[in-house]
Amino acid sequence: GYRPNVLAQSLMTGRTRLIGLVSNNFDNPAFMEIFDQFTRLLQQRGLRPLLANLSGTQEMAGALDMLRQYNVDGVIIASSTLPPRFVAGCRAAGIPAVHAFGRVGSARGIAVAGVDNVAGGRLAASSLVARGYRRIVFLGGPQAASSTRDRLKGLTEGLSAHGLKPRAALFGTSYSHDAGQSLMRGLLKKGGFDAVFCGDDILAIGALDACIEAKVRVPKDIGILGFNDIAMAGWPAYGLTTIRQPIAEIISAAVEMIAAMTDGAASAPPSRRFGCALIERRSLKPL
Repeated sequence: GYRPNVLAQSLMTGRTRLIGLVSNNFDNPAFMEIFDQFTRLLQQRGLRPLLANLSGTQEMAGALDMLRQYNVDGVIIASSTLPPRFVAGCRAAGIPAVHAFGRVGSARGIAVAGVDNVAGGRLAASSLVARGYRRIVFLGGPQAASSTRDRLKGLTEGLSAHGLKPRAALFGTSYSHDAGQSLMRGLLKKGGFDAVFCGDDILAIGALDACIEAKVRVPKDIGILGFNDIAMAGWPAYGLTTIRQPIAEIISAAVEMIAAMTDGAASAPPSRRFGCALIERRSLKPL
């Protein structure tokens, strides 16, 4: 079977070439693209991914037990929400870890490859204000996620420079289409806003579908701005204007980091922070 061979190899060489790839975003279809890129890059380096789901406390303990049992050489955490106990568990087990899509400087002793989410939120604010929007709502994912908090922080700072502030900030329980659609339905009933900055493209696509359902015209009646630039954002049905984070570069950096650490690097490689860019399609009014 698979596992005995892995354990035999581990006994002979001290290495399994297994890399734990863990996340709690399995309900977000964007993560299927991300896992695809991670597994390809790991396999190109002769490393083998072992997927683990970090959703919930029980799963967190189970995931750590599985990673220890399989004697993984390292772990990549692909999530904006970094459970401190999980990192502590990796450290206690002597497993090198890299946090992809995390907040640079958020935890000691772990290398991070991520985007500057505060700068991304500021870019969202300036892009919306430049297009004439003034009554702007933030629609984010889980409030516990550092990416959600930082994108709202950047938006708030960016709007403040123009004497504005967010009309409201709403948070979904997950980064899912259902969350975006449900939150947007509630917003449309209340009204009083002219644009929504969604802290994730899947949330934004859910919000767009709520507008279609309510016969609200985008961008004529309401502007919608996403974040990430996943493949679906560019589909003709959506044409979502979004803040692009360089997903491929972040994944590549995380794989380079874990490869260096499993090859015996003396210390964790330096964290890497990437910039954002506006990708203009048709869900916002043009300049």
